[in-house]
Amino acid sequence: MGAVDRFREEAEARGLDLRVREFPEGTKTAADAARAIGCDVAQIVKSVVLVADGEAVVALTSGANRADTAKVAAALGASEVRKADAGEVREATGFAIGGTPPLGYPEPLRVLMDLHLLGFREVWAAAGTPMTVFPIEPEVLRVASGAEPTDLAE
Repeated sequence: MGAVDRFREEAEARGLDLRVREFPEGTKTAADAARAIGCDVAQIVKSVVLVADGEAVVALTSGANRADTAKVAAALGASEVRKADAGEVREATGFAIGGTPPLGYPEPLRVLMDLHLLGFREVWAAAGTPMTVFPIEPEVLRVASGAEPTDLAE
């Protein structure tokens, strides 16, 4: 089963009926995704995998922001937070960097959500590959992913 199919299956299991769109030119970066979709880069959800005291966590960050590891550490009560490498991302989420969706991981992960995302009517997130995305209301995404709204932007 491919990455997009695995993601769709998990989304459906959570009661989501998502419209996954494919962009052959790719949506690997937030800027690429915003250009392809025709939305503001701030509406792009980056699923950034971090390692906090040895545990993988996901920071759902607005495409216009970067996750501040000090703020993430404070929110988690962690002494050390760093960005995960490509192998750690795949191991923790089952997906590659650039296509990591905000939910659908092999094991439950703690998820934080950039407060800035909640200010939009619609945001766009990766659907399992660097070429697939889906639109979703931020509050629906928060509930479906179990994300904790947090000030995590630099």
